[in-house]
Amino acid sequence: MAAKFDIYQHVTDQIIASIEAGTPAWRKPWTGDAGGIPFPRRSTGEFYRGINILMLWSEAAEKGFRSPYWFTYRQAQEAGGQVRKGEKSAIVVKYGTVDREDPETGEEKTIGYAKSYRVFNADQIDGLPEAYHGAPIEEPRDLGTEADPALEAFFDATGIERRTSDDPRAYYDMAGDFVHMPPVSTFHEAGGYYATLAHEFCHASGAAHRLDRFSRFSDRASYAFEELCAELGQVMVCAQLGLTPDFGQSAAYIASWLRALKDDKRMIFKAATEAQKAADWLMKTAPAGMIEERAAA
Repeated sequence: MAAKFDIYQHVTDQIIASIEAGTPAWRKPWTGDAGGIPFPRRSTGEFYRGINILMLWSEAAEKGFRSPYWFTYRQAQEAGGQVRKGEKSAIVVKYGTVDREDPETGEEKTIGYAKSYRVFNADQIDGLPEAYHGAPIEEPRDLGTEADPALEAFFDATGIERRTSDDPRAYYDMAGDFVHMPPVSTFHEAGGYYATLAHEFCHASGAAHRLDRFSRFSDRASYAFEELCAELGQVMVCAQLGLTPDFGQSAAYIASWLRALKDDKRMIFKAATEAQKAADWLMKTAPAGMIEERAAA
């Protein structure tokens, strides 16, 4: 007997997979992209909501789709298109409620449910009107954003290797033990660059020769847990460096990873403990007097 399809596990796995490929598509304060990340819409033009946004964003980023529009197979046909042979669908989730009578009490109960269905991006469909197709891939743009010498000195003092290239992704490479960053000039502002850098350096703090966090949290769900640690850690680091954290963005980011952990509220406390250790590890390498000077500025 085939195993029952677990919608929640699928959502968890897909969101977790996005971090393995680099910074998730829903968080990118720089110009240029390696794949498609338009805000996803149904074939009717209505925007998707909730977890489906993250799922379709990561799917678009992975496959390089540029169109924001997603169709069921039937919707594609009704719009005059045809899904190309061999194209693979993405899964989205529909949430709803149904009223059922309790067999013991006879009372009506409202029960929530989640149902999955499959959709294809317009870029996978031939014959659709041109209006359904997306814009060209955005090239990185030099915005003239400049590095902050004091913050450069702070991150250099940690001893963590930083590599920069035109590849528009920010990530920590565990195997190579280095952080990759797009050029600072392609960021909309320097604060966004250093907040992103702090996030990735918090990841790097978990290496075996540093805090050895990865060996203590090594199952698959730990990708989500690790993201909580890094995001909370970067907020702590930014606050101490005199940078203003984007609390709204961080809150949404953290909430998405808590959902990936099936809303295990205890995880936020465990992650906060590990995040504090990561922030402390980074801060202890700061050049003498730097933190006090930035706090007074």
